[in-house]
Amino acid sequence: MSAARPLTSLRTLAVMAALPLLLTACGYGSHSTDDGKQTPAAAAGAKRLSADEVKIGYFPNLTHATALVGVQEGLLQKELGGTTIKASTFNAGPSEIEALNAGSIDIGWIGPSPAINGYTKSNGKNLRIVGGSASGGVKLVVDPKKIKSLKDVKGKKIATPQLGNTQDVAFLNWISEQGWKVDAESGKGDVSVVRTDNKITPDAYKSGSIDGAWVPEPTASKLVAEGAQVLLDESDLWPDKKFVITNIIVSQKFLKEHPDVVEAVLRGSVKTNEWINANPEKAKASANAALKAESGKALPAEVIDPAWKSVTFLDDPLASTLDTEAEHAVKAGLLDKPDLKGVYDLTLLNKVLKAEGKDTVDDAGLGAE
Repeated sequence: MSAARPLTSLRTLAVMAALPLLLTACGYGSHSTDDGKQTPAAAAGAKRLSADEVKIGYFPNLTHATALVGVQEGLLQKELGGTTIKASTFNAGPSEIEALNAGSIDIGWIGPSPAINGYTKSNGKNLRIVGGSASGGVKLVVDPKKIKSLKDVKGKKIATPQLGNTQDVAFLNWISEQGWKVDAESGKGDVSVVRTDNKITPDAYKSGSIDGAWVPEPTASKLVAEGAQVLLDESDLWPDKKFVITNIIVSQKFLKEHPDVVEAVLRGSVKTNEWINANPEKAKASANAALKAESGKALPAEVIDPAWKSVTFLDDPLASTLDTEAEHAVKAGLLDKPDLKGVYDLTLLNKVLKAEGKDTVDDAGLGAE
């Protein structure tokens, strides 16, 4: 397997990153994890699986709502029976990968860039992608007074969350497709790519220090609330308007030792996505309530409504788009060409999908032997 140079930064989708998450269960009681979060307690008398607990990790943001809602509504815990969830939230992809490597978490919801980076840095030995979670939720939003068309982006200052993160790679690739030149490391060139933490991007926009941003939700909708306009939805650049934004990963050690627990989490994820899609308003309120419990302030309707609509929750990991995203990183000069063979193991997910009467999904030839 060829060695890969890590992306300079893989802080994928750090939307609402400063918020740790208060999670309350419905119907299962709750207990505190070591970091003070509330997670559903196992139902009294429920059968324990092969592990006493499963440690899961995710970001407290809308594109990780499968985990956020699944934990809060007790949908994941219900499938785990007497095996207890221990939940942790993360602000950035690298820290979640480190936690997976250290055994601090067993299963995580994470974006494509850190999943690619984590897999290639370990020469394919530390993780597997075992399921999908979400697609979409990324937009190019701009100051309509300065940018009226896509060609007007040339010469302007556009923010991305961080050098080498998923949105940064996507924007660099889009710039290249316009025939423009930008040095990936410095961000200087025909477009000034300004790496800006999502938490401060709205203030940077209001101050005029950036002219727009290629960012995930709800940051994009926050900017629109400040007067920006959506110039491009990244979904429009992909076949069928779908591209992976959140995967489910598991440590290979945990997958080998506790496949029944992994299967239960995947079953809970599938049922959570089904509930979200059947009850979008309730699911949106559930996610927003969790964020409000943390920050003391829910996202306003003008932000969460368009943000929520732009994210698609699905079980398919959209494997072919992960491979394409890796190619974009290589093209930008941020990643040596990786060997992603074996990054997926969709055996348990497809078992769950078949049992639920749903279509199985494909690993695009990148499955484990």
